[in-house]
This record gives sequence, C-alpha cells and structure tokens, in this order.
Amino acid sequence: MYKIDSRNNLSLCIHPIKWFVQFGVIIAFIALGSPYNSLIAQPSGGPYGPIQQKYELPSVTGTIYYVAVDGDAKQSGKNLSNPTTIEAAIERVQTGDAIILRGGVYRTGDLVLNQGVIIQPYQDEQPVLKGTFIAKDWKKQENGLWVTKCEHLFPSKPDDWWRRHRHGSEVPQHRFNNDMVFVDGRFLQSVGWEGELDENSYYINYETKKVYLSIDPSEHLVEISAFNIGLLRTTGEIHNKISDGRGPIIRGITFTQYASRGIDVQGYYPTKLEKDSEHGKDVVGTVLENCTISFSARVGGNFIGDSLIIRNCRVSDTSTEGVYIVASSDVLLEKNIFTRNNIEYLQGYYPSAVKIFNQSYRVTCRDNLVIDLKNSIGIWYDVGNVDGLFINNWLENIHYDETHRKPGDTYPSGAGFYFEISRGAICAGNVFINCDTGVHLRNAADVEVYQNTFVNSQVLIGRTERTAQGDHFDWHPSTGPGIDERVGHVFMNNLLYGDENFTKPLLFVWQREVLCDRIKTQQLKLLDNNVYVRTNDKTHDKLILWSPASSENCLVEFESLMDLRKQFPEFSKNSRDYFNYHGPLFKSIELGNFELLPSFPGLNLGMKIPAEIGNFLRKNDVNFKYVGAYPPIK
Repeated sequence: MYKIDSRNNLSLCIHPIKWFVQFGVIIAFIALGSPYNSLIAQPSGGPYGPIQQKYELPSVTGTIYYVAVDGDAKQSGKNLSNPTTIEAAIERVQTGDAIILRGGVYRTGDLVLNQGVIIQPYQDEQPVLKGTFIAKDWKKQENGLWVTKCEHLFPSKPDDWWRRHRHGSEVPQHRFNNDMVFVDGRFLQSVGWEGELDENSYYINYETKKVYLSIDPSEHLVEISAFNIGLLRTTGEIHNKISDGRGPIIRGITFTQYASRGIDVQGYYPTKLEKDSEHGKDVVGTVLENCTISFSARVGGNFIGDSLIIRNCRVSDTSTEGVYIVASSDVLLEKNIFTRNNIEYLQGYYPSAVKIFNQSYRVTCRDNLVIDLKNSIGIWYDVGNVDGLFINNWLENIHYDETHRKPGDTYPSGAGFYFEISRGAICAGNVFINCDTGVHLRNAADVEVYQNTFVNSQVLIGRTERTAQGDHFDWHPSTGPGIDERVGHVFMNNLLYGDENFTKPLLFVWQREVLCDRIKTQQLKLLDNNVYVRTNDKTHDKLILWSPASSENCLVEFESLMDLRKQFPEFSKNSRDYFNYHGPLFKSIELGNFELLPSFPGLNLGMKIPAEIGNFLRKNDVNFKYVGAYPPIK
C-alpha cells in the first residue's frame, strides 16, 4: 500500500486508507476488512480535490447551451453539433439555464453574468479557462535580453492599509502589480529592472508596455496575463437582465492565470457591526464542485453570499488569498485542497489560503487538506465571525516568516486554524503537523477545542489591548468580543507532541503586558484531559507559557503540569505529561499515521465528550474516551 505525503513523496505504508495523488487529485481506497470500516476517523483520508468524472446533462428548467473552444458566436449553441462561444453563452443565459463546455483551453476572461445557472463540462472532457494570451513577436536586444510589447497590462499599487514604514524594505513595489508571466506553464517572479533578470523572472516597463525575458522565448511557450477576472457574478444589471439573486453552480472547470481573481461573486460589504440577517443576501447558493483555481495574482476566488458550498476543489498558487469569503453565512468548505498561497512573498498583506472575513456566521470547514504554505496562514476566521465549525481537517507545513512584530506580541505566525476577533467556534478532530501554531485564538471568545492531534505545532491562545478606537483597520475590532469578553475557551482531549527538534512550548496562553493590571481573569474556562508528550527532558524546553499570572510581567513558565497545578489547581487535574518519552505512541509518525497504539500509557485519559461534539465528529459512541484526533487502534 502507498501513501503520498504533502511533499509528494511516495512512501510504503501499511494503513487502512491508501492515498494516491496524481495531477492534484487524491483518491482514497478503504482496505477491506479494516477495523475502521465501522468507525469515522478524523480526517477521513479523502478523496480530496477534484474528482475526474463523467458528467450527465443537468436537469434544468431552461435551455442548455453547448460551447467549444472553436465555437461560433453566431450559432445558438442549443445543440451539440453547433456550439457557440463561452462569451456568447454567458450573454444569453438566464435563470434555470446551463452551459456545457467541451474540453480544451479557452483563452478568455472578464465574463460577467447575474443569473443562477449551471456551468459544467461535457461528459468527461476537461475545459480550462485561461486568463493569458500567448506572447509573440519577441526581439533579441544587443544585451542578449528578449523583449516584446504587450497591450494587456495590470499595473497596481499596495492597498492603502499596507504599512510601508514596516515592510517597504522587504517588498519591492513592482510585486504589487497584477501581471503574471509563465514559461512552459512555470510561474515567473517579477523584478525591478533588466539587470535583475534570470531564467526565473521577468521585467515589465509599464511606460513603454514592454516585457523582458533573459531566456530565448522561441524555444518555449510564453504566456502573459490578458484578463483581470475569469468569471464575475455581479449584482448589477448586465446583458439586459437584472440579478435573480441566485449563485452559479460550477462543476469540473479549471480557472487559471488571471491577473486578479479566478472567480468573483459580488455582494454587499458591511462596514459596521450588523446582524447576519442584514448581509449575505444579494447572491445566495453559489456552488463549486471539482473545480481547480490556480495562479491568480491576487485572490483565487472571492465570494460574498449565504449558503456557499465549495467541495472537492483545488486552490493553489495564489497570492493574497486562495479563497476569500466575506459577510457570508451557512457556508461549507469540504474535502478541498488548499496549498501554495503567497507565491509572490508579499509581506504585510497577512495572506491566508482561506480567509473567512467580516461577520460570517456558521461557516464550516470540514475534512480539508491544507498543506505546504510558506509565508501564509492556513484557514483564518477574521473579524466578527460567529459560530464557526472547524472539524476533521489535515493541516501540514504551514509557516509564516513575517519579520515585523510588536514587542511582546506573537503575531503573525503560520497558524493552521486562526480565529481572531470572533466569537464561538468548535475545533475538533483535526491533525496539525509542523505548523508554527496549529491553533491560534486571538482576541476571541468561547472557542471549544476537542480531540485534536498537534505534532510539532504549538497551541497559542492570546489577547491584546486592541479595540476599534484608533485602530488601523477602524471598525474591525468592534465586531468581536470586547477586551473583558475574550474568555470562555475550552481545551480538552487533545494530544500535543514535540520531537527533539521542537523547542517551543506546546501550549502558550498569553496576553499583552499592558493588560496585566486591568485583566486578571483566565481566558480558558476548561483545560483538562490533554496529553503532552516531548522526546526531550522537561528541563530542556518549557512545556507551557502562561499569562496572566502572579509575576513581574504576569507571564510564567511551567516545566511540567505539576508546576501548572501548583499555581492554578483548577486546571489539568486529569492531564498527563511525558518527558524524554520514546515509548509506544503513534502507529507510524514517519509515514504520517497518527493513530494511537494500544500500549500508549496516556491512551484513555480523555473524558466523555459532549454529545454536540460527538455529533460533529460523527461518532456514534460519545462514551468512548481517548485523546487526539484518531480513535486508538484495536
């Protein structure tokens, strides 16, 4: 049996779930006779990402339009033998219609519609919408560089909230332009002048509209961005039709190489504290299934509107955000792959593979694969979100190398699950591997963290003095809990493991020193039935950092749980720590199998979980006690 890890290394593995990854698709097979056929493990093992399949024609109340790369705009497109163009079909469709795409590369973009329609492939064909044109007419200069003129350019500047006094020495200004250049499908980075060029970069002179390369383009396919957005679902009038308020249903389509966004679903953007009934209603019910979004110079997909579903999609190689969800409620992200965000290494933009933003209620992230993010956060619930659900996800290799932090602060960091200025969430059944922080709760309230496995991934819970008064982002903090309300967290039945190379505390509960005289209440309501395992001796690295506490700067270090209990006897009575531990634990940490061995002494230290958590984890027997994400091997 074989397992693919997130670095695409094929490894031999004996495991009830076989994972195989090819061309960005993960296919899972359940081994016959496995004891886990009767259990729901967390995460499931897939399938993640787009599943290649044969699509039947959808049952619609309206018209089906057929389009092809070589379609004729004059044709009606109402039968397979006479397809029209994608541009013509977009103009014609109305509520209840469908667009069926033949396979091939459509070099198109800035498509705009305002109707709830279905867009999908014909049978098992693979349509790709590309936002680039093939660059031609190259000339070689005396200095050996190659140059061509391009009329489709997308110059831009940093957003007005970007802080140049912090990051101006780290990010060259040309990185904020939205152009993209590819050589044989390989993404090139921009540089500031001809003298910086190498085989991995391009330079654009925006005054002369000239693009420069150091490699001979005659031997390669060179593509340059030509369209800003792939598909725009507008709320305004377009093509002599007013919006029907319904989102598109898109299946099996690839959107790639767009200057700004692959997909953009527009809607009302709140700029003050509101109820969830006051926003998210302009476009309802957008669905993406088995889609790929890649290489957007800014955001892969921007979505505003309730009842959004993104399932079995792959979002990769984006810049500021892979998926950006704003002011939307009752959203589901399930079995997606999110990877390689911030490919331009932008500092000060706080990029994340998924950002759930601005008073989004009841957003569920379930059983997703979030991997290989350098200089990016994983999934970030940011500003005014309520009742999030983060369950059964696999998050691995998430790091953030931002260099500028306030003294005494801990942000930014490469968090797998980041919940900030928001209230109410359940985080359960997840696996965090080699993340700067697995879970980061910041200025939040009432987050319940149960049954997670943390491998070389710190848990970070903190609060600051931040309020809306004088804030750089103005109204943002007003949408979340106030300073005195940043409490109520629960942390139970979790397994935290650090190997000999992991030197940070496994748990860090902190607050800014300026709050010490004002706030004495603890952020955690319950902290117990967790197991902490380190392969180093307890004197080598601290187990826990804690604030507020009775000390000079209200921060104390604990080498062990015994030390914690001496100062805070209400916490961790039933938790255990293991130091210099090399005994039985995981089935195979080398192969990423984090099921617990029956002989692990901390196996049964978990408590009976609340029925609500058991329902979310799809566990039939909530009386079955264990720690970490996976039930123990039987």
